[in-house]
Amino acid sequence: MVTKLEEKIKKRNIKKLRKKRRQEKVSSAKRNLERKDTFKYELLLEGLIIGVVTGFLIALFRMILEYADELRNRFIVFASQGLVNIIIFFVVLAAISLMVTYIVKKVPYCTGSGIPQVEGELKGQIETVWYKIIIAKFVGGVLAIGGGLALGREGPSIQLGAMVGKGFARTTGKLLTEERMLMSCGAGAGLAAAFGAPLAGVIFGLEELHKNFSTDVLLTTMAATVSADFVVRNILGLAPIFDLHITEDLPLSDYWMVIVLGVILGAVGVIYNNSLNAMQNLLEKIPFKEGRVGIAFLCVGILAFTYPIILGSGQSLVGEVALGNMAVITLLIILLSKFAFSTLSFSSGVPGGIFLPLLVLGALTGGTFGKIMSESVGMNQEFIVSFVILGMAGCFAAIVRAPITGVILITEMTGDFRSLLAIAIVALVAYTVADVLGGIPVYEQLLHRMLKDEAGSKEDNPIKRRKVIFETEIYYGAYMDGEKVAELHLPGGSLIVSVERDGKELIPYGQTILYGGDKLSILCNNNDMIDAEEVIEETCKTICREE
Repeated sequence: MVTKLEEKIKKRNIKKLRKKRRQEKVSSAKRNLERKDTFKYELLLEGLIIGVVTGFLIALFRMILEYADELRNRFIVFASQGLVNIIIFFVVLAAISLMVTYIVKKVPYCTGSGIPQVEGELKGQIETVWYKIIIAKFVGGVLAIGGGLALGREGPSIQLGAMVGKGFARTTGKLLTEERMLMSCGAGAGLAAAFGAPLAGVIFGLEELHKNFSTDVLLTTMAATVSADFVVRNILGLAPIFDLHITEDLPLSDYWMVIVLGVILGAVGVIYNNSLNAMQNLLEKIPFKEGRVGIAFLCVGILAFTYPIILGSGQSLVGEVALGNMAVITLLIILLSKFAFSTLSFSSGVPGGIFLPLLVLGALTGGTFGKIMSESVGMNQEFIVSFVILGMAGCFAAIVRAPITGVILITEMTGDFRSLLAIAIVALVAYTVADVLGGIPVYEQLLHRMLKDEAGSKEDNPIKRRKVIFETEIYYGAYMDGEKVAELHLPGGSLIVSVERDGKELIPYGQTILYGGDKLSILCNNNDMIDAEEVIEETCKTICREE
């Protein structure tokens, strides 16, 4: 009797649990739908708040990094004054290396640039604790970048901004859909604050993070990036990041050089991404993280006494290369050295970005190309600065594979709108060449590696059971252009909740015919987002040719 009673109670409890879960799912879906049309304007205000907070945080981050650079240079001078000083120098580097390793071990998702982590979280693939990431990324980034590794501040700034958005959402009890949008606008604000480029921050959120030009994301991110940039400019000033002066426009007769440079940069981008992957594979053979990070900081110590110009992100190098006073052989040595050290620094797994280092590599490539053209075909040496700018844009487009972001970013960072046509051409050519050569976008490559390393570790994460709404558009000429809703085979439990056509909202059913230009709002489980997006990519965003 006891056994039967226990079984009866167990079955009853299971039924109650299932009923509770169904109610939770219905409640979550209902809340998402009810909020869909009302949170648009609230998001604008929330974007402004997140932008202001992110602006102050990144301004502090940048100021500390600038001080750390000055301190490192003084320390190198101190170390060069005797054997005891050299020993002290290496002891300090070893201490920094151990501190960074400790931070990385305690908070694994603070490693690298942070952009793959943000992308993974937006897709529901990983889950991070926002306040731990902010602390670890800030302190770890200061130690790693200030310690001399060839890393940039933009990746950490983007992840810090995204975590500010997530923290705001979590502390105010926002829905998962809103949380994702606030994370996106925080990430854009982080880029804007790091580089003084608010428009690039907006485009980055749309092109790289969401890969979808959503009006809600656009407006919210713009509010965040503008407010973040306003805060930073009031604290750090109005000067562009790269103060490059173009005295003459590149003649249209010389635009063939722009195309040639784009081809070179496309190849360089693929080589860089492959080299980064190979370096990570090589360092992974070292079983201890202390060893990987230690090798990178050992190189800092060696370079400090042999070739200190290679240390750090290399931002100051861009202006020197633009002057056109360096010999071609010198430029090539710096380029190859910077290339190797930047891949080693990033592959060590410490907190730090690759945006700025890859821009420096692009500037070196463009400057070297311009110098060769000046000496071989008699090009005016004043145009070298133009090729430095073109090199940055093309390298970004080839490595990150976000050409629109690259064009806007370089234009805002340099304050030069005169070269916009040439920048667009070199970005397009570099992107196309990298794509033809089969190169994988760097952040997609890094995200895949991270998920492969973390496979199976998040199976029981409750965040995966939450509901989320995402928007997408049907491209003209795609498979679903003219097909019924029933033909869109989304993962089980996913639902098209609305179709916006010509500014009017339709409630769809299985026989509703979809057309190019329709905007779909799709409700699905968080862990089904990747599968749903793959279906959307194949059926709604891939243009089908008629036979």
